[in-house]
Amino acid sequence: MKADKPKQFLELQGRPVLDHSIELLLKVQQLDSLVIVINKEYRSLDFIQAAVAADPRIKFADPGAERQDSVCNGLAEVPDQCTLVAVHDAARPLVTLDEIHRCLCDGAEHGAAVLAVPMKATVKESEDGEFVSQTLQRSKLWEIQTPQVVKPPLLREGFKRVAEENWEVTDDVSIVELMGEPVKLTLGEYENFKLTTPEDMVIAEQVLAGRK
Repeated sequence: MKADKPKQFLELQGRPVLDHSIELLLKVQQLDSLVIVINKEYRSLDFIQAAVAADPRIKFADPGAERQDSVCNGLAEVPDQCTLVAVHDAARPLVTLDEIHRCLCDGAEHGAAVLAVPMKATVKESEDGEFVSQTLQRSKLWEIQTPQVVKPPLLREGFKRVAEENWEVTDDVSIVELMGEPVKLTLGEYENFKLTTPEDMVIAEQVLAGRK
């Protein structure tokens, strides 16, 4: 991102990126808890303290060495009465409540669900990083987003298997896939992209301005 701070704290329409995500997620229907996986040094930031003071549902968990470790730590803070857990990237502040609710509904019905959009670009596979080995069939490819929704018992069992069998996973529903359980694709929107480059911040500003 070429910035002097983590991208979650960059300003988007005058507010930190993370603040946009917190505000949105607290509006999710029947939300019991919002667990923010974040280093202790950032928990004292003014906007985070203001959110905590205004809503007791906010909790914290420590990040881990890998994404799966961070998610596991966050899952440990989820109350037992919760029937679904949704894992969301703080750097995706453009997701909509409608997308989240549809993904939650699919997760409740199928056990696991993930927001995704059909791939627009042609994708080629390379074994050595220098030459094309094959062209993948675009009609079968989906770009995965977040939130990723899983029933807590299924995700807890998945993390147990990850530790026991040394699985390598790139995202949360990959664990469910490796267990042989179904993962429902919930059709999302292309605007729900992950902020990665400075240009993404410009586009995000335009998207939010257009929604207003």
